[in-house]
Amino acid sequence: MRLLLVWILNALALLALPLLFRSIHVDTFTTALVAALVLALVNTLIRPILVLLTLPATLLTLGLFIFVINGLLFWFVGSFIKGFTVDGFWAGVFGAIVYSVISWALSSLIPRKV
Repeated sequence: MRLLLVWILNALALLALPLLFRSIHVDTFTTALVAALVLALVNTLIRPILVLLTLPATLLTLGLFIFVINGLLFWFVGSFIKGFTVDGFWAGVFGAIVYSVISWALSSLIPRKV
């Protein structure tokens, strides 16, 4: 039940991004649900591999390269989901940061025992 609520809240966080950034577009709530699911899968499956492969760059930049990875993955997901577009790399970086903050804040409102 909690997983379903977090998924819906992440979709709502995606719907909030076009209000903050002109370079991120989400057409419908259904598109936001699909994009939130794909973002979760990409962050679960692909992101750890990229973090491991870019560990020297991450250590050299004191962890700031993680922002680049997150931005690239956010931009990547926006490139192949119809109705969810991210116009560029920097939009992906800032969109990923704001998306993470909004989804963390919304998820913290859900009690642990749901």
